[in-house]
Amino acid sequence: MVVQETIQIETRGRSTYDISSQVHDIVRQSAIKTGICQLFIQHTSASLVLCENADPDVRSDLEKFMSRLVVDGDPMFDHRDEGPDDMSAHIRSILTNMDMSFPVTDGRPGLGVWQGIYLWEHRTHPHRRRVTVTIYGE
Repeated sequence: MVVQETIQIETRGRSTYDISSQVHDIVRQSAIKTGICQLFIQHTSASLVLCENADPDVRSDLEKFMSRLVVDGDPMFDHRDEGPDDMSAHIRSILTNMDMSFPVTDGRPGLGVWQGIYLWEHRTHPHRRRVTVTIYGE
């Protein structure tokens, strides 16, 4: 059996957005008891991360690290069609993940206690993002 749905997330700009509950709901409603859940974000300037969900400082520290690693408006970038965060957002998404997979066990996402699923918006302005959730199993 295969179930596929797309969720939309309205971002408010650069940050992480917890989409765990939306994904968990789709997995539960799929009626698949054992299988794989695969997520794919349909954008080149946002990504998906599996991250610590208890302490928001972890995600804040990730943002600080990424801001130092990939600087908005760096003069070495030629591509800046949509502003100084354009190329840096593309690099950030390439360095992280545009997809992820995890097990479905007993009809639930087989994640660890401290793992949350996050959309990481790399642009500084709000965007509407789409994530395709595909669940394979029985």
